[in-house]
Amino acid sequence: MPDAWNTLSRRGLLAGAALFAAAPVGAARSQPRVPSRARILILGAGAAGLAAASRLAQRLDGADITLIDKRREHIYQPGFTLVAAGLKSKGYVLSATRDYIMAGVNLVEEAAAEIDPVGRNVTTESGRRLSYDYLVVATGLHLDYAAIEGMDVARIGRDGLGSVYAGPEQAEATWRAMSDFADRGGAGIFLRPATEMKCAGAPLKYAFLTDDILRRRGNRARAELTYNAHNRVLFSVPIVAERVRMLYQERGIRVTHDHVLRAIDPGRRIATFRTPGGDVEQRYDFINVVPPMRAPPVVRNSPLPWQAGPFAADGWAEVDRGTLRHVRFPEVFCVGDVAGVPKGKTAASVKWQVPVAVDHLVASIQGRESAERYTGYTSCPLITRIGRAMLVEFDYQDNLVPSFPGLIAPLEELWITWIMKEVGLKPTYLAMLRGRA
Repeated sequence: MPDAWNTLSRRGLLAGAALFAAAPVGAARSQPRVPSRARILILGAGAAGLAAASRLAQRLDGADITLIDKRREHIYQPGFTLVAAGLKSKGYVLSATRDYIMAGVNLVEEAAAEIDPVGRNVTTESGRRLSYDYLVVATGLHLDYAAIEGMDVARIGRDGLGSVYAGPEQAEATWRAMSDFADRGGAGIFLRPATEMKCAGAPLKYAFLTDDILRRRGNRARAELTYNAHNRVLFSVPIVAERVRMLYQERGIRVTHDHVLRAIDPGRRIATFRTPGGDVEQRYDFINVVPPMRAPPVVRNSPLPWQAGPFAADGWAEVDRGTLRHVRFPEVFCVGDVAGVPKGKTAASVKWQVPVAVDHLVASIQGRESAERYTGYTSCPLITRIGRAMLVEFDYQDNLVPSFPGLIAPLEELWITWIMKEVGLKPTYLAMLRGRA
């Protein structure tokens, strides 16, 4: 560990966590509760759905609020990278969904099978039909591993195959595969899909972490690391892309552009990438597969997706990017990963999106207009080595919007940013689920 990390006191750790928790991320304000008999359905009990349910329960008095999700476990997805780096066990990211459901919120433990925004009802997988006055769609996204020819999720952790996203067990299995690679060296491949994705910095982080662990084990000279960018840049924000490019160059991580994973042969350890010049095969000893990501089928097969434009092909919900209200169905709001907006597929984005959507929903009940707007705030604690990270925060216009100006330089590798990621982020996330952050 770097010296600054070794010498941190417990007080320093707690201070760093408190500093992050105090960030101006849309904390709930005390407001009089609004009397309402509105029927509100929330699809999805992930971060966005739970946060929306909590805030609506706090804002409304008498409303019928129902969450629909068959998952009984809640998964803290921002922790996957730490699990896949061997820094946390899979238990770190697991808890019970019911732990975060406020009094007055109903939970239907089924999956939604059909959304009918014209008839204003949702049908569950058992055939149960629930009607609504307002609908909050917070279904998250679908990891489309099947789109990669030859990909077998069951093999993650074996034959040099890793994939951080698939779940807690797979993140832990990815760590085992990466650790074995760090002991032996060889060819390591990192990538991202050509679709929109959650936390676009995560694939970059994992390349940095692999480089760092190789160095700690004295095997960096025995490994060749390649990051295959899906387009001509490493990150959507130009100044961040350039900073990552410089750090990759400094650390000997080779970058190729316009490479999109099309197929994989785990037995032969060959990955095939689609490029402008045709298919290219790359041999690997370790690969971190990031699958294409799309809206879940229940949304894709409904009237809610964009019908044209860049978000149409993968079924992202057609919402106004400032209000998160559906463009064609004004009683529908879409928050979190499923929302078809240019930025915002991170937990930090949910913290900004949900209060905006909830205020607009409550304003509709009251017969008023809300002035709240989501500006595209997205945050990524971009880990660059164990004990160091950059706090990258930006908006729709790719402006850097630092929460701690003058204190934390957004493009510097700092230990305090690492503390925010490793210590401070989870308590703030859990507070968000309860409508407190």
